[in-house]
Amino acid sequence: MKKTLLLSLLTTILFVSCDSNKDPFTIGEGSIGSLDKNIQMKQVDSIFAEDSIVKLNPIKNALGTQGEVEIYDKEGNKLLLLSPEDENDPNATVTNVQVFDARYKTDKGLTSGSTFKDVKANYTVSNIETTINSVVVFLKDSEIYLTIDKQQLPENLRYNPNAKIEASQIPDVAKFKYFMIGWEADTTTEKE
Repeated sequence: MKKTLLLSLLTTILFVSCDSNKDPFTIGEGSIGSLDKNIQMKQVDSIFAEDSIVKLNPIKNALGTQGEVEIYDKEGNKLLLLSPEDENDPNATVTNVQVFDARYKTDKGLTSGSTFKDVKANYTVSNIETTINSVVVFLKDSEIYLTIDKQQLPENLRYNPNAKIEASQIPDVAKFKYFMIGWEADTTTEKE
């Protein structure tokens, strides 16, 4: 009986310690660190209680966090930019996350400091959209999308906004201008 009790206690301790050792910089399906796609803006204060939150468009008389916010760690490093589906609603969920800190990484090792070579080695590109100054790369079966400045592309592709750009035309050394995560707003969730 004592051995069973001791074994149960040891197992419980191991599960609790494994959960508390979860990497706070992991990007997973529907989550980034402690943040997930169901988090409302009013909950951001408690999730990032140890960090600094900068409200970009302060809303007068707001009772909680709402609108776009930047998250900084204790050392002043910019971590994330969180954008809600509705700037004026504290119950709105976070729908876009811009990742600044390279400590945030996917299970395949992709970070904001990676290059396009890392993308090609670990992901399938589902679509590339061209804008005036950049290309937006969407990854298959992923919520991550990347923006690459056209200045990193071959010269014949830089100045033609109508050029159809293929993944093979983007140099391996191309760095990301923006490393983004996009979540669809869940319209079935009732607002509080």
